[in-house]
Amino acid sequence: MTTLSPEILTQLEGQGIELPSWAFGNSGTRFRVFATPGTPRDPFEKIADAAQVNRYTALAPSVALHIPWDKVDDYATLRRHAEDLGVELGTVNSNTFQDEDYKFGALTHHDERIRRKAIDHHLECIDIMDATGSRDLKIWLAEGSNYPGQNDMRGRQDRLQDSLQQIYARLGEEQRLVLEYKFFEPAFYHTDVPDWGTSYAQVASLGDKAMVCLDTGHHAPGTNIEFIVMQLLRLGKLGSFDFNSRFYADDDLIVGSADPFQLFRILTEVVRGGGLNNPDVAFMLDQCHNIEDKIPGQIRSVLNVQEMTARALLVDRDALTAAQTANDVLGANAVLMDAFYTDVRPALAEWRESRDLPADPMAAYAASGYQQTIADDRVGGTQAGWGA
Repeated sequence: MTTLSPEILTQLEGQGIELPSWAFGNSGTRFRVFATPGTPRDPFEKIADAAQVNRYTALAPSVALHIPWDKVDDYATLRRHAEDLGVELGTVNSNTFQDEDYKFGALTHHDERIRRKAIDHHLECIDIMDATGSRDLKIWLAEGSNYPGQNDMRGRQDRLQDSLQQIYARLGEEQRLVLEYKFFEPAFYHTDVPDWGTSYAQVASLGDKAMVCLDTGHHAPGTNIEFIVMQLLRLGKLGSFDFNSRFYADDDLIVGSADPFQLFRILTEVVRGGGLNNPDVAFMLDQCHNIEDKIPGQIRSVLNVQEMTARALLVDRDALTAAQTANDVLGANAVLMDAFYTDVRPALAEWRESRDLPADPMAAYAASGYQQTIADDRVGGTQAGWGA
């Protein structure tokens, strides 16, 4: 069995992966959202479910909120609820894609009333961050156009920069703005923030507290995502990851399910670039479990990230550097492949047991009876889901 060194285990022990509150609500396709027994009915129940993931893995110490989906009357009470369950409230995600006013744009809109409304929503999110102790405001914009000539693309970029400057000015000293990107959807001709370069250009103009969020599912087929990871780490602008997978054009599947080798390559660059356990680089999942149970889906996801991190830490850096320096093409590739093909699962299971965690978190959760308990108890009310 492969042995993980004390140095590797120390790095793994410091790993934390933030969970998205919305992963525990009902989700589905563009055609239907599917309901399941035991689905949370409010943010308090979402956090209770997220705490189960951390209980069995010790990998998920924080939960991201989505506003307005997770609005409550008293955020201090929500914060105490999370802390009582052994987790913290993390990133606050804004939402400017489900309001009728934002049909033709929000932070980029030419109508100053609508743009003001979108800016004010983000200022409200920062107020919530003040109450929850959250550091990051994450912005994803479903903005763009469907047809050539529909919009002034440059004008939209100028308005976006002005909007972001107003939001940035409201950040507290320890708070950050993290701008996500997606190359298409729901706008199909042009998207206002379609790639890492546009996100970088926008945040670089704001200041040191503005960073790029890299969603691993938000790229065209064949994109070398690890190159983007390298470049953003090199530039000091990689603020966070949204880990997920996609097969064709959409995303939000379990991370590592589509291409485990890609996840390994990404984490290899994270390790090489100093992004592992770096407080400036947040790890988060961004997934929706359409047909699988929510809590086991999140457990599987964080375990996938941990496993590929362990493999990335096994890369023999000295041997790799020597092969690269000698232009030994096959030798350098073999160093990476040796680490990738190493089965670290038995070693991780043994290590978990040494920390009083279950060797198999998936099996332990299934045996706990929690899923049946919430299915029996959460009767009545409105189940949480997209838009709730």
